[in-house]
Amino acid sequence: MPDLFHTRIRRSLADENLQAALDANAERRVRVWKEALASLANPEELRRKAHTVREDVIEHLDEYLEQFSNRVSLNGIEVHYAVDATQAIKTILEIASKQGARLIAKSKTMVSEEIGLNHALEKNALEVVETDLGEYIVQLRGEHPSHIITPAAHLRRQDVGRLFEEKLGVPYTEDISLMTNLARRTLRQVFLEADIGISGVNFGVVESGTLCVVTNEGNGRMVTTLPRTHIALMGIERMVPTLNDLALMLSLLPRSATGQKLSVYTSLLNAPRRDDDPDGPEQRHLILVDNGRKHLRGSGLQEILLCIRCGACLNACPVFREIGGHGYMGINGEFTPYSGPLGSVISPALFGQAEFGHLARASSLCGACREACPVDIDLPKLLLRIRAGMGEKSAGNHTISNAPASLKLGIDLFSLAAASPRRFALAQWLAGIFGRVSALFTRDKAWLRLPAFSGWGYSKDFPCPANRSFHARHTKQNFFTGSAVATPALKGVGVPAELISTETKPLNRDEIIYKFTDELKALGGKFTLCPPEQVLATTIEILQQHDLHEILAWDAAQLPEGLLDGLARAGIDVRYPRAETIQESSRIKAGLTGAAAGIAETGSLLVLGGPGMPLTASLLPEIHIALLREVDIFERQSQVLNRKDVIQAPAGVLISGPSRTSDIEMTLTIGVHGPGELFVICIKDSET
Repeated sequence: MPDLFHTRIRRSLADENLQAALDANAERRVRVWKEALASLANPEELRRKAHTVREDVIEHLDEYLEQFSNRVSLNGIEVHYAVDATQAIKTILEIASKQGARLIAKSKTMVSEEIGLNHALEKNALEVVETDLGEYIVQLRGEHPSHIITPAAHLRRQDVGRLFEEKLGVPYTEDISLMTNLARRTLRQVFLEADIGISGVNFGVVESGTLCVVTNEGNGRMVTTLPRTHIALMGIERMVPTLNDLALMLSLLPRSATGQKLSVYTSLLNAPRRDDDPDGPEQRHLILVDNGRKHLRGSGLQEILLCIRCGACLNACPVFREIGGHGYMGINGEFTPYSGPLGSVISPALFGQAEFGHLARASSLCGACREACPVDIDLPKLLLRIRAGMGEKSAGNHTISNAPASLKLGIDLFSLAAASPRRFALAQWLAGIFGRVSALFTRDKAWLRLPAFSGWGYSKDFPCPANRSFHARHTKQNFFTGSAVATPALKGVGVPAELISTETKPLNRDEIIYKFTDELKALGGKFTLCPPEQVLATTIEILQQHDLHEILAWDAAQLPEGLLDGLARAGIDVRYPRAETIQESSRIKAGLTGAAAGIAETGSLLVLGGPGMPLTASLLPEIHIALLREVDIFERQSQVLNRKDVIQAPAGVLISGPSRTSDIEMTLTIGVHGPGELFVICIKDSET
């Protein structure tokens, strides 16, 4: 392995602060991942289904891309195709120039890290601000993210406290809630003043042209709603054919990434602002980025294109847990945005074996990454293929091994011996004799210590080899005669059908309401079930509890009849947010909206935008009051995602509790960029 890589590894292992931070991140992530998967009836069957869906997309990538692009264009979103990083950056600069943009607000997007977007924009006199808390922290430090999901996983609270003291001029504190509130106040003006918002795309839905963006803090909603222009960056492989497939992916992605049944905000973006919409960007642009992805199709590394960027393999990997994301670097010290088992495959696959091929050797091949993968990617197999040089071809179309010369010699000798059973058995017998003789001169069981430059001698020793093969020992085979006594074959173990089937007994209406209430409260939301005539009194009571006398609200026609008039008579100043009054609206602390649906299995609300229904009313205030009809609560998210109004709205969002983050020391903090309190007033069906 390269000296720079070894130097970084040794530095990481010696950094006690880093080791503590990485341990805390991995332990919490793995624990909540296991708990979240336990809430699924048949997670293995879902993984297989997800693998099939993603595999289908990659096998028919060109056809799906054409259908998806056409549908997105029909929705009014301008589509651009970028063959590489240079073209993607050029497209963004052209859009910014036409808009006369100066300030850009970004939410987390791995594609932007992949193409080096921030540096390119700053070189062209554009101010770029990362708005995810973890991304904001590492940007202030002048670093790259160290983890796909938790960018500041390598830092402790003391690091962040000193950083904010130095960069933001505030008193030093180790109180994580105070640091989070400070970031909220600092970034609020960025959201309000930004000319352009840039986001990633978790999934693009082919049948509807929907862009799905999954976040927890609310910054993703901010950058896709408030600026007059929104640019979405999407890898060309990140498609799913249908909304049913999206529901499948959403059942796995949040559980694998953060241990949630559904992320706080799942934005469903269909179109820019229409003439009669109160808010939303005037323009939406989608940049489909290839950057080497098509080149992987049909290769032995194609399976890595199935990845949905959940970060679960990083959390499960014992090597990542010790060296962290910044430990993964090129042979010349080049940064790669993708670390862990994922990065050890995709970095050499996309950016070159010569620079990143050695990363595949930073693996124990224990298989924990495959076990954690929600789409069942065989990462150990791909790591071995990278080690063999797959992905970089010679003129004769043979793979070029990236192994060190000493290792290649050893492999050649091993291959020579292994080509003949007798040569292999003889070599093993001789190695066993040599091992036992050399063990007499050592004080431990190690029979051979390799030098450090081999990459093995840092922490591993060869065990003393057996002088007979495994087969010989367990079949009583005689090396010289070849005779054997066979052991009996094991009988296959069948898998019960009920472990494969995902069918469950449907819930009745009362059970659905109870399930929704239970899940919502577990997320920190508050639930009140009341008849229509008590909705006004319940709303006023919530406002009085918080000593509030003004509220942002949907249009009267979109809320229960007489509700806004009743609030006005009670002395509540009712404001209707519009794009042109966004600065004034941002100071109001409560928002009142309807909800198109509720989802019992996740405790989520579906809130749609459109005429009379500003999405900012559920986003800007610190308190969100949502009105939901009892009859509109459904058991499963697939039932809600397939509603016609979901794809007819310019944008919508699934809301699962108050906004939250765990970006500092994996400590849960409620209320980041979105509301910190969620009240659901459920209106009883008059027939019940």
